Amino acid sequence: MAKTIAEGDKAPSFSLETDGNGKVSLKDFAGKPLVLYFYPKDDTTGCTKEAIDFSASAAAFKKLGVPVVGVSKDSVAAHDKFKKKHALKVTLGSDPEGAVIESYGSWVEKSMYGRKYMGIDRSTFLIDSKGRIAKIWRKVKVPGHVEEVLAAAKSL
Repeated sequence: MAKTIAEGDKAPSFSLETDGNGKVSLKDFAGKPLVLYFYPKDDTTGCTKEAIDFSASAAAFKKLGVPVVGVSKDSVAAHDKFKKKHALKVTLGSDPEGAVIESYGSWVEKSMYGRKYMGIDRSTFLIDSKGRIAKIWRKVKVPGHVEEVLAAAKSL
């Protein structure tokens, strides 16, 4: 059963390796807000569009002082390739074991062509400067999503 997490909850702690041989953890953002988004797979249609949209708005998020971190189960090497190929401007965290994805309740049962399987729910979490979940978007549809997240970030 997927863990449930609600707006107002304390954001689950995490520490991940990122593209460019970096590391990122929740404590790096103490006292700052953060956009944390989970996506199924590097270089697939929806995930690429979402990453490009977040990158296109990276300057707007930066102006607000709100970093954006995308997370999938892909390896750091895959993230590096994906980031370079599409000139992405967001940090990409690698969660190969899926522990962080699960702690945010984003590892869910999915269904395609009648077949059920477990996968990553395209979801976004806006974490406030106190480390609490300010807003959650589940089953994200990519068109218009980044604008919604940016609007919510402005209201923090």
